[in-house]
Amino acid sequence: MAFNDLREFIDAARSIGDVKEIHGAHWDLEIGALTEISADRESHPLLLFDRIPGYPPSYRVASNLLNHPRRAALAVGMPPELSKTEMVLRWKQLLKDLRPIPPKVVSDGPLFENVRTGPSVDMTAFPSPRWHELDGGRYIGTGCCVITADPDDPWVNVGIYRVQVHDRDRLGLYISPGHHARIMREKYWAKGKACPVAVTFGQDPLLWLTAGQSFPYGASEFDYAGGLRQAPVEVVKGERTGLPMPAGAEIAIEGEVPPPQEESHVEGPFGEWPGYYAHGARSEPVIRVQTLYFRNDPIIAGAPPLKPPALTLGVPIGAAAIWNYLEKADVPDVRGVWCFVGGSAAGGGAPFIVVSIKQRYHGHAQQAALAALACRAGNYHGRFVVVVDEDIDPADLGQVVWALSTRCDPKSAITVVDNCWSTPLDPAMPPDKRDAADFTNSRAILNACRPYAWKDRFPPVNAMSPELRRKITEKWKYHLE
Repeated sequence: MAFNDLREFIDAARSIGDVKEIHGAHWDLEIGALTEISADRESHPLLLFDRIPGYPPSYRVASNLLNHPRRAALAVGMPPELSKTEMVLRWKQLLKDLRPIPPKVVSDGPLFENVRTGPSVDMTAFPSPRWHELDGGRYIGTGCCVITADPDDPWVNVGIYRVQVHDRDRLGLYISPGHHARIMREKYWAKGKACPVAVTFGQDPLLWLTAGQSFPYGASEFDYAGGLRQAPVEVVKGERTGLPMPAGAEIAIEGEVPPPQEESHVEGPFGEWPGYYAHGARSEPVIRVQTLYFRNDPIIAGAPPLKPPALTLGVPIGAAAIWNYLEKADVPDVRGVWCFVGGSAAGGGAPFIVVSIKQRYHGHAQQAALAALACRAGNYHGRFVVVVDEDIDPADLGQVVWALSTRCDPKSAITVVDNCWSTPLDPAMPPDKRDAADFTNSRAILNACRPYAWKDRFPPVNAMSPELRRKITEKWKYHLE
């Protein structure tokens, strides 16, 4: 099922009893705290905040959009009862079979219901939350899509980067090194130009989810989102930049990002997806907002990073991308992939990757780990790659820890790889490396498989076989319900 905008998705979530409306929560910490408290609970719903003090009724904030597997499945039309590993398998196949569909340009859309330019632009008109206690300001851009174009090639990138409200017509924009939009804006700056930009702050969650994935440089997320929804994304061209924006977006801006020596502003601190304030408050580029668009009764899409194990996305789609890459790299018999911490649609890295394989030869586990590290989805800000046998569910942390604790000897099972791609958001980045802008770190490969050389002599597991479990469950199912 393809959703055309955020409202259709919220209505669909409401139809399955998965929306909770909260009236009267304040933008300063209350919305963020309620979002975090809800996410800590087992079956947390999508939250829709209304009647926010100081703002017109129906100027709303939606949070916890996709951080439950049930709603992650809803966004792409999967059955919500699938297990986590089954969802990753479905996503793997979706990404593997995906055929990009370019967006469809339309002349009008709900986004144009209200248009403000020049002195009438006012970004403080919306109830942008201060999400975390130590945040340095209000962030309208957490569940946003930042849209930029390459100055040398005809392609458009859609990415997820945090956006802070500085004042009426100035926004802060933080992009970590190596991300596509950062490369694009540096190309403009090298030509002595400001970088044109459009940002939406509420859109079909599937586009936002797509914007957080690792697609090749030169591939537009609009095209991939169209392929996933099996219909083109309808876009309108910005009047100032010509950049495409979803026609059904809730709020959008057009503007420019000047070179930092021309204008910058202290941005942050902001609680990020690793669970820390590692980046601190620093001078960062700004967006000069030139045109503001918004729908009647606009909804800000909120997806604030939360301290792990909470995820911004209930199913780490990056795990599916890693799985596909492993197959392309000729790693046989991969039985599952999962990412703990990050691996989400919020642009997070993959600090803890687990790959399950059926071992076929000496070195098979090491090959799988190195291939996982090599792909873009697995390379950014990693820490550990754990390889386990096929009887271990990679999405079950208890099983993974059990395998680590019983199937490997640390002296022979750990390999360290240096000088890998990291980020200023890395909380363990030494101050001297951070000051030198050396944003690299090391990775540890942990082979938690039975030692291949004598795996047939490894002690058997003290648990019933799957066949016996099925037999007993079927016979005694009425007593087990």
